[in-house]
Amino acid sequence: MNQASSETKSRSTNWLLRILRYPRTQNLVIAILAVLMALVAISLVIVIIGKNPLTVFVSLLRGSGWLPKPRYASGRSMLTDFLGLLDALTPMIFAAIAVAIAFKAGLFNIGISGQMLTGGFLATVLIGYSQLDAVLAKPLVLLVGALSGAMLALFVGWLKANFNIHEVVSTIMLNYVVQYIVSFFIKGYFIEPVSRQSHTVSVASRLTLVNVQIGAVETRIPLCFLLAVGLAGVFYLILARTRLGYEIRAVGSNRQAAEYSGISSRRTIMLTMALSGAAAGLAGVTYYLGYYNSIMPGDLSSVGFDSIAVALLASANPLACVLSAMLITSLSYGSNYMSSVADVSEYIASLLIGIVLLFSACSGFLKYLVNRNNLAVDQSDDREEPGSTPATGGD
Repeated sequence: MNQASSETKSRSTNWLLRILRYPRTQNLVIAILAVLMALVAISLVIVIIGKNPLTVFVSLLRGSGWLPKPRYASGRSMLTDFLGLLDALTPMIFAAIAVAIAFKAGLFNIGISGQMLTGGFLATVLIGYSQLDAVLAKPLVLLVGALSGAMLALFVGWLKANFNIHEVVSTIMLNYVVQYIVSFFIKGYFIEPVSRQSHTVSVASRLTLVNVQIGAVETRIPLCFLLAVGLAGVFYLILARTRLGYEIRAVGSNRQAAEYSGISSRRTIMLTMALSGAAAGLAGVTYYLGYYNSIMPGDLSSVGFDSIAVALLASANPLACVLSAMLITSLSYGSNYMSSVADVSEYIASLLIGIVLLFSACSGFLKYLVNRNNLAVDQSDDREEPGSTPATGGD
């Protein structure tokens, strides 16, 4: 009896190990496990403070638009909350893609916030304050934002490729440079006296449609959400199916070996940083000329820093960045409603995000444990099948 239960337990363990060690889904499975373990951990914290975890999680989902609320104000509905979530999600997807692209080449682009601000500010000044029609203004906003972010990141890549200046150092310094330069121009030339922010951009140049009436519901529509999801798919195909993607991954794996095989690491680093900066610039215009319509001087968006966590959770997979960005943004977006309804501090959502990332950071150790047990699983597969007659020696 004990032998049968031991064999059943061994088979179930081997089945779990086969799922965990399958290369194509390993990162996804580990990410899901990280989220589940984080939910269990945060549930314990919620129980300790005397609250019901189910009530807290339901209110969090209601606040982010995934579940209907018991009551809505006039002109609002679940659609209002959900489209608001997509509006906040759009720049996060672009920013996470920017981080993921750099990660693939072994680069840590921590300057996403500065590249966002550069793209957002230049698009605001050049297009947002113009009298252009929406048909011209909206595409030009995207173009100016992408080019601005790409040029700033390309400069970082040039420093890295030619002088081996670490991209973390240069991007952090450039974040401050951009922050103070933009603040100087806004306070000197574009300040709004009442709000102390930059002048609002024109309706024609804004990438979010606000106060849209859908039946009896008033909501907002993010025009670039599908573009963000599409860009994630494009970059996934580039990294997985093209020569450029192979070169980026080769340089990220081993720069010296890539050089030995004929790949120009200098060109690849600069091109990768330019692509990363372009995605960051798109994040900037969808944030400053989409989710918002002005810029606060002297302030860097937290989206640029949160996107690093999103990309880590997604294991630098552009497609997975969409899902991880949706998770992180939902937790942040629904925290205010959760706080007011469930009488729980909104910092519980931040704690949940932190625990998710903590477990995600342990993914490398989990992979090590799985791979260490591969040999044991393979050996168990080689055992004799049930019903076979064991070999016996001759007389």
